[in-house]
Amino acid sequence: MIPQILNQARRVARRLKIGSAGTLEPLNPSFDSLVLAQVGVKEVATGFEFTEGPVWRPDLNALLFSDIPANRIFKLDCKGKVTGFREPSGNSNGLTLDKEGRLIACEHGHHRVTRIELDGSITILADEFEGKPLNSPNDVVVKSDGAIYFTDPPYGREGEKPVQRVSGVYLLAADHRGLSLVADDFVRPNGLAFSPDEKKLYINDSSERSHIRVFDVNTDGSLSGGNVFAELNSTASGSPDGIKLDVQGNIYCAGPGGVWLFNENGEHLGTILTREVPSNCAWGDADFRTLYITARTSIYKVRVNIKGICVV
Repeated sequence: MIPQILNQARRVARRLKIGSAGTLEPLNPSFDSLVLAQVGVKEVATGFEFTEGPVWRPDLNALLFSDIPANRIFKLDCKGKVTGFREPSGNSNGLTLDKEGRLIACEHGHHRVTRIELDGSITILADEFEGKPLNSPNDVVVKSDGAIYFTDPPYGREGEKPVQRVSGVYLLAADHRGLSLVADDFVRPNGLAFSPDEKKLYINDSSERSHIRVFDVNTDGSLSGGNVFAELNSTASGSPDGIKLDVQGNIYCAGPGGVWLFNENGEHLGTILTREVPSNCAWGDADFRTLYITARTSIYKVRVNIKGICVV
């Protein structure tokens, strides 16, 4: 017990209290080489209902993000100005871009994955599997070959009888002609992100399991493995949610109390603690060295040393 108390005391002593928007809690010297402590956590926008799904649009030099209950997608420009981007949004949740820069959205309310074309029209990419409607697509990533992976927990159907037999992870082939179930043993699959070489796919389970799993991505797009990569055990509010990686393979996962940082070996390096429970994060700004964090009613950001993986 005494060593545990000492370790806790060291953690508290090393916690860097910077501003009221959040704090930095290093647990490993490597944390200090990743996050710019002198800049700290900043709030850049607030007053929303429940923010999610951030993605940086380089052509707009702005961050797009969902406000799920408000049924809107907002745009946050580099000067901090917020404007509407799409309304209604189908209660969109996770957002990403395809290789042509088109916005891909998980429509929590409409139980589908859509693409917003450059002319503003909507293309439905996936809304059913094996003849039955999807549960509630949550988060989405696009591989460099155009294949789309998304998670489908039942959050948007709370109180309803499950439609699909499992809360699955799906693959929409690059030609968009076939939807396949590539993981069926999750309770609440949520955020997902590729390693820099796209050979691994990290997927969160937001259930009581509260962990990140890592899969091998096979040449045909299927997944294998699925070992537990890290467990996010904490008494703080929250669970593993959105997840992103930097170009060196470090993992940034929205979780209990803040964004948890791990190295590629699954070692917890420290946490970016935010005033509100975070839901997701995304790289942004011209150099992709700003981590934007969606957290309940607000958007936060923190500067880092290592560039994040660009989605286009």
